[in-house]
Amino acid sequence: MMPIKPLFLLLLGLIGAQANLDLRTAAAMAAGLCKARPTDLVFIIDSSRSVRPSEFEQVKVFLAKVIEGLNVGPSATRVGVVNYASRVKNEVSLKTHRTKAGLIKAVTKIEPLSTGTMTGLAIQFAMNVAFSEAEGARAKSSDVGKVAIIVTDGRPQDNVKDIAQRARDAGIEIFAIGVGRVDMNTLRQMASDPLDDHVDYVESYSVIEKLTKKFQEAFCACSNSATDVVFLIDGSKSVRPENFELVKKWINQIIDKLDVSESKAHVGLVQYSSTVKPEFPLGRYNNKKDLKEAVKKMAYLERGTMTGQALRYLVENSFSLGQGARPGVTKVGIVFTDGRSQDYIGEAAKKAKENGFKMYAVGVGNAVEDELKEIASEPTGEHYFYTADFKAMSQIAKKLQINVCDEDPCECDSLVKFQKKVEAALQALTKKLESMSKRIALLENKIV
Repeated sequence: MMPIKPLFLLLLGLIGAQANLDLRTAAAMAAGLCKARPTDLVFIIDSSRSVRPSEFEQVKVFLAKVIEGLNVGPSATRVGVVNYASRVKNEVSLKTHRTKAGLIKAVTKIEPLSTGTMTGLAIQFAMNVAFSEAEGARAKSSDVGKVAIIVTDGRPQDNVKDIAQRARDAGIEIFAIGVGRVDMNTLRQMASDPLDDHVDYVESYSVIEKLTKKFQEAFCACSNSATDVVFLIDGSKSVRPENFELVKKWINQIIDKLDVSESKAHVGLVQYSSTVKPEFPLGRYNNKKDLKEAVKKMAYLERGTMTGQALRYLVENSFSLGQGARPGVTKVGIVFTDGRSQDYIGEAAKKAKENGFKMYAVGVGNAVEDELKEIASEPTGEHYFYTADFKAMSQIAKKLQINVCDEDPCECDSLVKFQKKVEAALQALTKKLESMSKRIALLENKIV
């Protein structure tokens, strides 16, 4: 008969082997988790005669960079490309290339058609052909997204409103990117709601690459990540009452982009002028409706511009446990100002970043760009924004992506899901251990 102790160790060994197997399984599952919702993505690109050959090359670079940031694969993101002018050409089917390298190589070979601009025809082709199962699209399902990204630089020669509506009704999410002298009304007719998230404009093809990060993040967002966000808002007299109302709308526009809930994004609001006034702390409101109502009720302070004092308050108070901040959660500060600070900002701005806060700086009108850059986190180009006109602030809200993942925008999501898999494996292991303990106890009693 086997002694009790070796028997117990053998059983523990078997349990441990099963635990390692469960954890390996969880790790293997996590390895493929960036891996946001599976998506069928079709680019619809205008290569009409108004698009010069050099500009068309820049469009292809944009496509390649977006593809580089995606999780491409048969069970993840499939990519197709539709090229159009007066006619439509299916350059890449959703079923053709299953790797990034193959896709990017195919994109580099696309040639412009150089005729008219039949955008409506291209959307119809995408809906009827490119998104068909015969071309590699997956069957309609809530688990697979259908996304079209349209890039155009002109006014279409056919109707787009009705066909775009039919495409959206068929479940296709449409992003519209306009370049140069594009007709903005056409972009709005094509794009999905909310328009602020689905319509983009760039002055020329040479800067279209600036949109790359937006689309990479759109397909792989950190939806499960908890974030504490505090707005630090300049309410000095130079802002003026009518513009202060625009600032409040801008704050609510950003809140609309956050996943506000008890376990995810919490938002706090601080206003400053010659003094600092905390409007509400983190965690007081855990739904968008109440948050936005509280923002609307914020009364304008007027007076001076003590941005340094306000930053010190942010560092010492806004992200403290007493003000509702959560330990171990990403901290994001969004500073808005319309003028030069009347006090020194350097020390407090440096301290905020040393404390690990991700700082965004937004300036309007007479704001000093050197001060904005001093406040903003690295890389500053992604964390500071400036516009001369308060009415253009909505464009900044579109560009300001509060990305709590420093490197891979899907990494946080993957880690959360991986953690859940590990926790599930450990719970299963605990139950098995309890069961084995009972069986060993019974065995011991029989032997005794």
